[in-house]
Amino acid sequence: MLSEGEAKELLSFLTLEMRADVKGQATGYILGLTGNRDGCRYLRSKQDFLKALVTLTCDPSIAIVKDCYHSLINLSADETLHQPLVKETDLLAILFQNLLDPEYMFADRICTILSNLSRHERTCRDVFNALQEQKIGLDKVVEIFCTEGFNKKASLHYLGPLLSNLTQLPEARHFILDKDKCVIQRLLPYTQYEESSTRRGGVVGTLRNCCFDYAHHEWLLSDAVDILPYLLLPLAGPEELSEEENEGLPVDLQYLPEEKKREDDPDIRKMLLETLILLTATKVGRQIMKNKNVYPIMREFHKWEKDPLVISACEKLVQVLIGDEPEAGMENLMEVEIPKDVEEKLKELDAKEQEQMEKDKQESEKKQNESSEGLER
Repeated sequence: MLSEGEAKELLSFLTLEMRADVKGQATGYILGLTGNRDGCRYLRSKQDFLKALVTLTCDPSIAIVKDCYHSLINLSADETLHQPLVKETDLLAILFQNLLDPEYMFADRICTILSNLSRHERTCRDVFNALQEQKIGLDKVVEIFCTEGFNKKASLHYLGPLLSNLTQLPEARHFILDKDKCVIQRLLPYTQYEESSTRRGGVVGTLRNCCFDYAHHEWLLSDAVDILPYLLLPLAGPEELSEEENEGLPVDLQYLPEEKKREDDPDIRKMLLETLILLTATKVGRQIMKNKNVYPIMREFHKWEKDPLVISACEKLVQVLIGDEPEAGMENLMEVEIPKDVEEKLKELDAKEQEQMEKDKQESEKKQNESSEGLER
């Protein structure tokens, strides 16, 4: 890495007053450093460089600003840099200020950085607190996310993962689930947003996190929100169901056309199933889902699905849907206390199951690749 003298000289080039050509070479060098783990870890201890990068996001040169944002994306992808970035610089204040500008051309990079920084709870809380301190609030983020074309120069799709990350915090879930604000109702249509799997996945992740708060399950499944069709439609296909099965389904899922396609991203399909599983944690949730005839959709989905991790999630849901009700006193599965030794054993078995499914998935992909190579020859 750089000697102390070289680092000092490089830092002197990273100022708003420096000539653009010299400054551009310096930001290009920093960008190269952030392209690997050792370079990121080196910069972690160089707070002056982090501050300089943040300052230069306001540079008049588009090329220099682009380099700085690209560097900050790379740095924010490393969890060990999260605290230095949010505690030692004005990064969050500058990011949120620019995000609100509908003409700002680097808004997508801002969304990516915020999404990276909010992945883990500690820094996620810093991001959430900064929202409040900047007098922006989560309601403004949701408004921007739901306003098509808010920024003509950016898609803002990565606000989806940001919302998902923020809802790991109880305060964010409380806002999303506020019955008077109709926030969750605004997000539901994005479970089928065709233009971006990032946006879809972010919203599904947000819904899944919100469903950990089981006290809201009955409201979420009621006509006031009607979450079920938005979770089931991406999993439903064109298969023909019997008239009796169709009649028992929510109206939006009845008699689907032959061209109906399922969600193509296996990670999103798995999150949708996990959300449905969470909704079966309470007795009222299980009853509603059984009354809404969810099983035939899952039966046909299970026949179609190829990903072992998604199949496993589907089978867990089906077991609840077709199984007997838990005994008295155990109706709320989220409140059941499991003995420590049993919990550890279950975690161990689950880890082994996940490991085996990952191996099966890799083996399947390997065979598919070998088959493709054989066809190409």
